[in-house]
Amino acid sequence: MLKNTKKLTLNFKILRFFLIPAILVLTPFVNNINEAKAGLEFQWDQNTGYRRLKWFQKEKNKNFRNTIYFFLRPRDRNADLLKIELAIPKTFKTKIKTKNISLCKVNIGGFESRTKCLEDIPIDTEIKNDDSSVTRINIYPLSKLPFNKDSFAIVLKAKNPQRSGLFQFHSYGQQAGKISSSYLGSWTILID
Repeated sequence: MLKNTKKLTLNFKILRFFLIPAILVLTPFVNNINEAKAGLEFQWDQNTGYRRLKWFQKEKNKNFRNTIYFFLRPRDRNADLLKIELAIPKTFKTKIKTKNISLCKVNIGGFESRTKCLEDIPIDTEIKNDDSSVTRINIYPLSKLPFNKDSFAIVLKAKNPQRSGLFQFHSYGQQAGKISSSYLGSWTILID
């Protein structure tokens, strides 16, 4: 009886000697297969006027071609919009061309579906590079952007900057019947 228990404990020690290091070595490879892409967003100047808007980007690495969807959901708009202004920080150093900016009715992806444009909306685009700390893109839909249950997206196709970091994009909208634009919200884009 004593001999059997000694043999059993010896077998268990040998098994433990081989099994535990194998689990420790294989665990990082298993985690990379099912990588969870959770986002953590920091806001330095968080006041009551700040509104966090949803966004999606296809590539987050620096110097890669990227497509960024800036979402305008129904709860992000108060009325029909005649103009949308996108303020891009100067630190987001990339060439932006008017042909690579579009506006569309969008299906916001999730667990079971992908983010994709359902219907393109014709627009006129104007890019303003002043001496200030932002580049302004004015987007004028040919017909006003309706206030309804549909979600819309500003789609920006550009190369990611060489510098990694957090870049905060702000949006302003001019409502029908108003002269000036009002703040819609902000997106914080991460480039690794």
